[in-house]
Amino acid sequence: GFFGAVSSDDCVADLFFGTDYHSHLGTMRGGMAVLNDKGFQRAIHDISNSQFRTKFENDFRKFEGRCGIGVISDNEDQPLIISSHLGVYAIVTVGVVTNMNVLLPELYSKRSVQFSEMSRGGINPTELVATLINSQETLEAGVRFAQEKIEGSCSMLILTCEGALYAARDRYGRTPIVVGQKEGSVALAMESCSFPNLGYQVVRDLGPGEMVLCRADGIE
Repeated sequence: GFFGAVSSDDCVADLFFGTDYHSHLGTMRGGMAVLNDKGFQRAIHDISNSQFRTKFENDFRKFEGRCGIGVISDNEDQPLIISSHLGVYAIVTVGVVTNMNVLLPELYSKRSVQFSEMSRGGINPTELVATLINSQETLEAGVRFAQEKIEGSCSMLILTCEGALYAARDRYGRTPIVVGQKEGSVALAMESCSFPNLGYQVVRDLGPGEMVLCRADGIE
Protein backbone atom coordinates (compact mmCIF):
# COMPACT_ATOMS: atom_id res chain seq x y z
CA GLY A 1 0.00 0.00 0.00
CA PHE A 2 1.10 3.61 -0.40
CA PHE A 3 0.30 7.12 0.80
CA GLY A 4 1.27 10.50 -0.60
CA ALA A 5 0.67 14.04 0.58
CA VAL A 6 1.34 17.55 -0.67
CA SER A 7 0.66 20.44 1.68
CA SER A 8 1.08 24.18 2.11
CA ASP A 9 2.68 23.30 5.46
CA ASP A 10 4.85 20.42 6.68
CA CYS A 11 3.39 17.06 5.58
CA VAL A 12 5.65 14.63 7.47
CA ALA A 13 3.21 13.72 10.25
CA ASP A 14 0.45 12.99 7.74
CA LEU A 15 2.86 10.97 5.60
CA PHE A 16 4.18 8.95 8.54
CA PHE A 17 0.81 8.03 10.00
CA GLY A 18 -0.88 7.72 6.59
CA THR A 19 1.69 5.19 5.45
CA ASP A 20 1.49 3.36 8.77
CA TYR A 21 -2.27 2.86 8.25
CA HIS A 22 -1.31 0.65 5.28
CA SER A 23 0.96 -1.64 7.31
CA HIS A 24 -1.45 -4.56 7.04
CA LEU A 25 -0.91 -4.60 3.25
CA GLY A 26 2.75 -5.63 3.36
CA THR A 27 5.14 -7.48 5.61
CA MET A 28 8.72 -6.96 4.40
CA ARG A 29 9.78 -3.42 3.48
CA GLY A 30 8.71 0.12 4.25
CA GLY A 31 9.92 3.44 2.89
CA MET A 32 9.33 7.18 2.87
CA ALA A 33 10.69 10.05 0.75
CA VAL A 34 10.13 13.73 1.55
CA LEU A 35 11.04 16.76 -0.53
CA ASN A 36 12.35 19.97 1.04
CA ASP A 37 14.64 22.86 0.10
CA LYS A 38 17.70 20.59 0.33
CA GLY A 39 16.25 17.93 -1.97
CA PHE A 40 14.88 14.49 -1.17
CA GLN A 41 15.18 12.83 2.24
CA ARG A 42 14.62 9.08 2.06
CA ALA A 43 14.52 6.12 4.43
CA ILE A 44 13.91 2.42 3.74
CA HIS A 45 13.73 -0.23 6.46
CA ASP A 46 13.08 -3.93 6.88
CA ILE A 47 9.76 -4.28 8.73
CA SER A 48 9.58 -8.07 8.71
CA ASN A 49 10.35 -8.29 12.43
CA SER A 50 8.92 -5.02 13.74
CA GLN A 51 6.20 -2.50 12.94
CA PHE A 52 6.55 0.34 10.46
CA ARG A 53 5.94 2.89 13.20
CA THR A 54 8.78 1.56 15.33
CA LYS A 55 11.30 1.42 12.49
CA PHE A 56 10.52 4.90 11.16
CA GLU A 57 10.02 6.82 14.40
CA ASN A 58 13.52 8.33 14.32
CA ASP A 59 13.23 9.24 10.63
CA PHE A 60 9.87 10.86 11.32
CA ARG A 61 11.51 13.21 13.82
CA LYS A 62 14.29 14.17 11.38
CA PHE A 63 12.28 14.58 8.18
CA GLU A 64 10.78 17.87 7.04
CA GLY A 65 9.01 18.88 3.87
CA ARG A 66 5.73 19.91 2.29
CA CYS A 67 5.32 16.85 0.06
CA GLY A 68 6.22 13.21 0.29
CA ILE A 69 5.37 9.61 -0.54
CA GLY A 70 5.46 6.46 1.57
CA VAL A 71 5.02 2.76 0.84
CA ILE A 72 4.57 -0.64 2.45
CA SER A 73 5.98 -3.38 0.24
CA ASP A 74 6.24 -7.17 0.28
CA ASN A 75 9.58 -7.34 -1.50
CA GLU A 76 11.34 -4.45 -3.20
CA ASP A 77 13.06 -1.40 -1.73
CA GLN A 78 11.03 1.77 -2.30
CA PRO A 79 10.75 4.71 -2.84
CA LEU A 80 13.38 4.99 -5.56
CA ILE A 81 14.99 8.34 -6.40
CA ILE A 82 15.40 8.51 -10.18
CA SER A 83 17.44 10.94 -12.27
CA SER A 84 16.73 11.07 -16.00
CA HIS A 85 16.07 13.48 -18.85
CA LEU A 86 12.67 13.98 -17.21
CA GLY A 87 14.36 15.39 -14.10
CA VAL A 88 14.75 13.97 -10.61
CA TYR A 89 11.74 12.27 -9.05
CA ALA A 90 10.77 9.76 -6.37
CA ILE A 91 8.51 6.85 -7.30
CA VAL A 92 6.60 4.08 -5.53
CA THR A 93 4.52 1.35 -7.14
CA VAL A 94 2.08 -1.31 -6.01
CA GLY A 95 1.13 -4.23 -8.22
CA VAL A 96 2.43 -7.24 -10.09
CA VAL A 97 4.19 -7.04 -13.48
CA THR A 98 3.50 -10.42 -15.08
CA ASN A 99 5.31 -9.81 -18.38
CA MET A 100 8.70 -8.76 -17.05
CA ASN A 101 10.32 -11.58 -19.06
CA VAL A 102 9.06 -9.87 -22.23
CA LEU A 103 9.80 -6.28 -21.25
CA LEU A 104 13.40 -6.86 -20.14
CA PRO A 105 14.72 -8.15 -23.51
CA GLU A 106 13.03 -5.21 -25.25
CA LEU A 107 14.75 -2.75 -22.91
CA TYR A 108 18.15 -4.49 -23.03
CA SER A 109 18.06 -4.43 -26.85
CA LYS A 110 18.47 -0.64 -26.69
CA ARG A 111 21.96 -1.23 -25.17
CA SER A 112 21.60 1.81 -22.89
CA VAL A 113 19.49 0.30 -20.10
CA GLN A 114 20.80 -1.16 -16.86
CA PHE A 115 19.27 -1.96 -13.49
CA SER A 116 20.94 -1.39 -10.13
CA GLU A 117 18.14 -1.81 -7.56
CA MET A 118 18.10 -5.60 -7.42
CA SER A 119 15.35 -7.09 -5.21
CA ARG A 120 16.05 -10.51 -3.72
CA GLY A 121 18.27 -11.38 -6.66
CA GLY A 122 15.88 -10.08 -9.31
CA ILE A 123 14.97 -6.81 -11.01
CA ASN A 124 13.19 -4.28 -8.82
CA PRO A 125 9.77 -3.84 -10.50
CA THR A 126 9.63 -0.18 -9.51
CA GLU A 127 12.91 0.50 -11.32
CA LEU A 128 11.52 -1.31 -14.35
CA VAL A 129 8.47 0.97 -14.31
CA ALA A 130 10.71 4.04 -14.00
CA THR A 131 12.78 2.84 -16.97
CA LEU A 132 9.64 2.55 -19.09
CA ILE A 133 8.57 6.03 -18.02
CA ASN A 134 11.99 7.50 -18.84
CA SER A 135 11.84 6.14 -22.39
CA GLN A 136 9.30 8.81 -23.37
CA GLU A 137 9.55 12.56 -23.90
CA THR A 138 7.39 13.65 -20.95
CA LEU A 139 6.50 12.23 -17.57
CA GLU A 140 2.83 12.06 -18.46
CA ALA A 141 3.54 10.24 -21.72
CA GLY A 142 5.92 7.93 -19.87
CA VAL A 143 3.30 6.92 -17.33
CA ARG A 144 0.80 6.21 -20.08
CA PHE A 145 3.40 4.20 -21.98
CA ALA A 146 4.23 2.15 -18.88
CA GLN A 147 0.56 1.47 -18.21
CA GLU A 148 0.10 0.25 -21.78
CA LYS A 149 3.18 -1.99 -21.74
CA ILE A 150 2.66 -3.60 -18.33
CA GLU A 151 0.54 -6.73 -18.08
CA GLY A 152 -0.80 -7.45 -14.62
CA SER A 153 -1.36 -4.45 -12.43
CA CYS A 154 0.64 -1.36 -11.47
CA SER A 155 -0.50 1.77 -9.65
CA MET A 156 2.04 4.43 -8.77
CA LEU A 157 2.85 7.70 -7.04
CA ILE A 158 5.52 10.02 -8.45
CA LEU A 159 6.91 13.08 -6.64
CA THR A 160 8.97 15.45 -8.78
CA CYS A 161 11.78 17.68 -7.54
CA GLU A 162 9.49 20.66 -8.23
CA GLY A 163 6.99 19.36 -5.66
CA ALA A 164 4.36 18.02 -8.07
CA LEU A 165 2.69 14.82 -6.87
CA TYR A 166 1.34 12.50 -9.56
CA ALA A 167 -0.84 9.43 -9.02
CA ALA A 168 -1.77 6.90 -11.69
CA ARG A 169 -4.08 3.94 -11.19
CA ASP A 170 -3.48 0.72 -13.12
CA ARG A 171 -5.44 0.49 -16.35
CA TYR A 172 -7.56 -2.44 -15.13
CA GLY A 173 -8.52 -0.76 -11.87
CA ARG A 174 -7.29 -3.68 -9.78
CA THR A 175 -5.44 -1.56 -7.21
CA PRO A 176 -7.35 1.44 -5.88
CA ILE A 177 -6.21 5.02 -5.36
CA VAL A 178 -8.35 7.33 -3.24
CA VAL A 179 -8.01 11.12 -3.25
CA GLY A 180 -8.48 12.99 0.02
CA GLN A 181 -8.42 16.69 0.77
CA LYS A 182 -8.39 19.10 3.70
CA GLU A 183 -7.61 22.79 3.89
CA GLY A 184 -4.18 23.34 2.40
CA SER A 185 -3.43 19.68 1.73
CA VAL A 186 -4.16 16.85 -0.70
CA ALA A 187 -3.48 13.17 -0.03
CA LEU A 188 -3.49 9.99 -2.11
CA ALA A 189 -3.92 6.55 -0.56
CA MET A 190 -4.64 2.94 -1.35
CA GLU A 191 -7.23 2.79 1.46
CA SER A 192 -9.44 5.60 2.72
CA CYS A 193 -9.18 4.32 6.31
CA SER A 194 -6.00 6.42 6.49
CA PHE A 195 -7.97 9.67 6.08
CA PRO A 196 -10.37 10.26 9.03
CA ASN A 197 -7.85 10.55 11.86
CA LEU A 198 -5.70 12.85 9.73
CA GLY A 199 -8.57 15.20 8.95
CA TYR A 200 -8.97 14.38 5.24
CA GLN A 201 -12.29 14.10 3.48
CA VAL A 202 -12.65 11.59 0.66
CA VAL A 203 -12.93 13.36 -2.69
CA ARG A 204 -13.22 10.36 -5.00
CA ASP A 205 -11.55 7.21 -6.31
CA LEU A 206 -9.44 7.39 -9.43
CA GLY A 207 -10.80 5.44 -12.35
CA PRO A 208 -8.91 2.65 -14.14
CA GLY A 209 -5.91 4.12 -15.95
CA GLU A 210 -6.60 7.61 -14.63
CA MET A 211 -3.74 9.95 -13.76
CA VAL A 212 -3.94 13.09 -11.63
CA LEU A 213 -1.53 15.89 -10.68
CA CYS A 214 -1.88 17.14 -7.12
CA ARG A 215 -0.69 20.34 -5.52
CA ALA A 216 -1.56 21.75 -2.12
CA ASP A 217 -4.38 23.84 -3.57
CA GLY A 218 -6.05 21.26 -5.75
CA ILE A 219 -6.16 18.36 -8.17
CA GLU A 220 -5.82 18.33 -11.96
